[in-house]
Amino acid sequence: MSVMGVVVQFLSKPATLAGLVALIGLVAQKKPVEQVISGTLKITVGFLILGGGAGIVTSAITPLGTLIEKGFGLRGTLPVNGAFVALVQHKFGQQLALILFFGFIVNLIIARLTPLKYVFLTGHHSFFMATVATGVLGLSGLHGWTLVFVGAVIVGFTSVFFPALTSPYMKRITGGDSFVMGHYGTLSYVTAGYLGRFVGNPRESTENLRLPAWAGFLKEPLVAMGAVMAVAYWLAAIAAGPAVTGKFSSDWWPLWSLLQALTFAGGIGVILLGARMILGDTVSAFRGIAQEVVPGARPALDCPTVFPYAPNAVLVGYLCSTLGGLVVLLIQGAAGWTLILPSMPLHFFVGGTAGVFGNATGGWKGAALGGFVNGLLFTLLAGCLSPVLTTLEPALAGNTLGDTDFSVIGLILYWVGKLF
Repeated sequence: MSVMGVVVQFLSKPATLAGLVALIGLVAQKKPVEQVISGTLKITVGFLILGGGAGIVTSAITPLGTLIEKGFGLRGTLPVNGAFVALVQHKFGQQLALILFFGFIVNLIIARLTPLKYVFLTGHHSFFMATVATGVLGLSGLHGWTLVFVGAVIVGFTSVFFPALTSPYMKRITGGDSFVMGHYGTLSYVTAGYLGRFVGNPRESTENLRLPAWAGFLKEPLVAMGAVMAVAYWLAAIAAGPAVTGKFSSDWWPLWSLLQALTFAGGIGVILLGARMILGDTVSAFRGIAQEVVPGARPALDCPTVFPYAPNAVLVGYLCSTLGGLVVLLIQGAAGWTLILPSMPLHFFVGGTAGVFGNATGGWKGAALGGFVNGLLFTLLAGCLSPVLTTLEPALAGNTLGDTDFSVIGLILYWVGKLF
């Protein structure tokens, strides 16, 4: 298990998992030693840059959610994975490690033997899916090697099934088929891509919108993101009041809000840099895997890798996703259901990606609808999953999971567990 613990560390981190796959691919292509070392390190650094940018964005927008909650008196459950992950690691740590490892092996076997030739490289999402399978099945009564076998099959299958669903839309987004989406917000993404074609025209892309002369500065995506987020922060700060904003910083609240917004934009810039670096090297290194290990395989990569293709759609999707989440929150409150508070990181990363998918089929209207639908879906699903987790383990009361696919798989496994 000590050795397995190190293996799990490699598999659960996107940077080390992608670097390991790149190393195997480059060696399989019989590249010179210096190219193997350079290619492996460049891809690892690219994923670290991507993760660093995601961390900057998350830290910059998390306070916005708190300001909205306090400013408008919202009370409820925040869809984060932390409590569930901690409990599963405590109760089923050994099984979780084995399920993650064998799940990756199952992924490779399925990709080798079937037409679903995708290798899932978003390590932290593989870890979360393994946690969902381990936790729900384990708390439902499955144990030992039966739990490991069933959990590994689920992780391996979802690692190829969900990326396969995104493939047609990824071709529209990227103009090719060099990679697919490896992120468990797939239900939102394919729904956004499917609905986009009914509401708009892809030629009316968010990247081609005509702005009046006075708003010309908004043509630069990072500037537009900073400006829009600044307005959002100022409005939320006014609603929350100085007592709440003062908990985050002693700076004058308009200045603090502006800096948070611009930090958010800076984080997006870092993400775009990492994404371009990954796309420039991963596909090339992956040819070795495709040629020798899994013929015809394509990598399934994290959601920010599509951000460079439509940065404005990311912003539109994010804002509309937040709006959709607030609409469902009002419905949940009126119906007396579990209230799911707006998680700004989830609305940004999943809602923004849904915006890119919707934009690919329906232009700016598709981006807006895609983001809005994501807000509806993930808020509703998280609300449905919360009482299920409480039923499985009372210590999880007031907790739920983020990302649509985790909720879907969690609910399916729970009802299957009840049947058997």
